[in-house]
Amino acid sequence: MKKIIVVTGASKGIGKNLAIELAKENQVIGTYFHSEEAAEELRQKNHLEMKKVNLAIPEQAMNLIKQIKEEYGRIDVLINNAGISQVKVFTEITNQDWDEMIQMNLSSVFYLTRETAKSMIQQKNGCIINISSIWGETGGSCEVHYSAAKAGVDGMTKALAKELGPSHIRVNSIAPGIIETSMNQSLTKEEKEKIKEEIPLERIGNPQDIIRCVKWLIEDEYTTGQIIGINGGWYI
Repeated sequence: MKKIIVVTGASKGIGKNLAIELAKENQVIGTYFHSEEAAEELRQKNHLEMKKVNLAIPEQAMNLIKQIKEEYGRIDVLINNAGISQVKVFTEITNQDWDEMIQMNLSSVFYLTRETAKSMIQQKNGCIINISSIWGETGGSCEVHYSAAKAGVDGMTKALAKELGPSHIRVNSIAPGIIETSMNQSLTKEEKEKIKEEIPLERIGNPQDIIRCVKWLIEDEYTTGQIIGINGGWYI
C-alpha cells in the first residue's frame, strides 16, 4: 500500500529530490512558498501534489495538515525539510533576522509535527524525519541563528522520540554536512575545494546521499531519537 508522505520545502534542493524519488512508489504531498514556477513544473512532470503555504505562520501550517488528513485520511510520514539560511556576523544579526530564522527553521517544525502527531497517535504508527544540519551539532561561525534553530530541531527530535515511542512513532533527524544544492551556490570553486580537503571522503555530498537515508528510515522499525550525520566524516 502506498504511504502518504508530506515533504516540506519540496520545490528545490534536497526537498525536491526527495519528493521526486519518493513519489515513484508513494503518494507525496509537497509544499512550497516562493517557487511557483518550480512547483508547477513538479506538478506537470512528476505528477506531484504541491501546496503553497507559509509554514512560519501557525494557522497555515496547521491547516495544511488538517487538509491533508481530510483528503487522504492519514499521514504516514512527515519530512520537515523546509528552511532558510543566512550567513551573518553575530553582532549584526537583527531581531528580525533572528525571528525569521527561528520561525521558519524551528517553529514550523513544531507546528507541523504537533498536528501530524495527533493523528499518528491515533493510528499507533508513524515516521517523522527532520532535516537538520551539521551546524546544529557543531555550531557554524557566522551562522549562529541558523545553528541555534537546527540545534533546537535536534533537541525536539530526541524528546519526541521518547514521548511518541509508545505509540510506535519513530522520530529522527538527518544532519547533512555540505550538500550540492542551491543553498550552497554562493560558494566559490576554491571554497568548495578547501572544504573537500577537510572531509575524509574528499567529496561534497549530493541529494542522493540524503535520499538513501530517508528511504531507510521510512522502512526501518527500530531506529528512533537519532541525529544521523551524513557528512563524509567532516564531523566525527
